[in-house]
Amino acid sequence: MKDKPIYVAFASPKLEKDFEKLKERKFEDKQLYSFIGRAIEDLKKNPRCGVKIPRKLWPKSYIARYQLKNLWKYDLPDAWRLIYTIFEDKVVIINLILEWFPHKEYERKFRY
Repeated sequence: MKDKPIYVAFASPKLEKDFEKLKERKFEDKQLYSFIGRAIEDLKKNPRCGVKIPRKLWPKSYIARYQLKNLWKYDLPDAWRLIYTIFEDKVVIINLILEWFPHKEYERKFRY
């Protein structure tokens, strides 16, 4: 794993735009932009720095849309969650950010 380049990407152009828009909004959104930016840097260093989500909790919408083999969450400050998956082959590791949301939404989506 150490020898392969590690990239972080967004699951869609819209998601990436939503991320970029955060830095132009109110204080809380700018903070969230900073938190996600820190998470991206952490994921570039260690793709498995989050917490692996058990398969039985995966939302069906994620399974259908992304053909997942794994699903991870990264705990952001202020009870936000960043959800990502890892694609790895012999050449590269890609962390694909699927979405982020506050803890209450996370609980609802993952049926806690």
